[in-house]
Amino acid sequence: MKRLSILILAVMLSFCLITFSFAADVIKFGAALSLTGKLAKEGNLVKNGYELWKETVNKKGGIKIGNKYYKVDIKYYDDESDPNRAAKLVEKLITEDGIKLILGPYGSESVFSTSAITEKYGALMVQGGAAADKLYTRGFKNLFGIYTVATEYMDDTLKMLMNKAPKPTTVAIVYSNDLFSTQVAQGAKASAQKYGYKVVYYKDYPKGTQDLSTVIVEIKAKNPDILIGCGHFQDTIVIVKQSKDYKLNPKAIAFSVGPTLPDFVSALKSDAEYILGSAQWTPTLKYKDPVFGSNANFVKAFKTKFRVEPNYHAAGGAAAAVIFQRAIEKAGTFTDINRIRESLLSFNEETLFGKIRFDSSGKVVGKGMPVIQILKGTQKTVYPENVAETKPVYPKPAWR
Repeated sequence: MKRLSILILAVMLSFCLITFSFAADVIKFGAALSLTGKLAKEGNLVKNGYELWKETVNKKGGIKIGNKYYKVDIKYYDDESDPNRAAKLVEKLITEDGIKLILGPYGSESVFSTSAITEKYGALMVQGGAAADKLYTRGFKNLFGIYTVATEYMDDTLKMLMNKAPKPTTVAIVYSNDLFSTQVAQGAKASAQKYGYKVVYYKDYPKGTQDLSTVIVEIKAKNPDILIGCGHFQDTIVIVKQSKDYKLNPKAIAFSVGPTLPDFVSALKSDAEYILGSAQWTPTLKYKDPVFGSNANFVKAFKTKFRVEPNYHAAGGAAAAVIFQRAIEKAGTFTDINRIRESLLSFNEETLFGKIRFDSSGKVVGKGMPVIQILKGTQKTVYPENVAETKPVYPKPAWR
């Protein structure tokens, strides 16, 4: 009986050692994402990017630190599209789950709230899902973001259109009164004035509204050459539908978010034609990548796994994770937050998202915004010219 007890104890001890060894060979990341709620579409796309990165890294053996490889695991919580809940969940990831490597949520408001938590507890966040300028004005050291900031979102679109014929001279800007959209609108207004346009309409609307008929009627009275909508996916659907209903026919319609999502065309059918969208990334960009090999390889792998072509939300998630991985590998540690931070501050590497560098605030620098247009039901990159698949259709034909 005594021998049996000793044998059982030995087996249990061996199992514990094996379990501990396995756990020690895994690098855990954490993420609070909008898996349900009004931002669920975008949040799940970001998660898909994270998951494809995890799968790709683990197939290659894991993250290499020194001569050892570590598998990757990601602990997820659903923030239900609530920035306050997101902050509480990131605090739980850090204080209860013991995870200090945080992959960012989707949306500027959630990144704003959660990055305050990572800063408080000395955790580190790399995010590929938010673009508000305000994220980088608080003196934080532990937040790094790869999106071109909101105030620069519409700059390339307005620059592309300014020399088209017939020359557009007037712009209407309408925006949701959330943090990200407000800053996009502020930047669009500044860019319009910089390029010599006259802003004839500039107004916000309540976040999440489903009726913008009054706004559309007001804009129609101004007869703008360009209509710019700064909001989220559902907003763009409402604006397009009601623009058609009220026969608002500017020479160009452009959005900060919406046309780049796969569901934009399926939701609007032929009404999506000729709509322009700002994109942090497009599938046709010819970048190399240290994990996937190239942007083209990422696109192929994503289509194989999820049966749809990725958009910039998914690519942003994957790229943020790639950058986190490379910073950890260069730092030679996954536990020393200070060394990983220094590695991020000196980061200067081409990824599927482009050539990435950060300033001292953690904001990406030197990265532009490709412009896409829906043509024959598909997204086509139309700007900048050196990566364009085709020329933009301008002016936009009137609604049929």
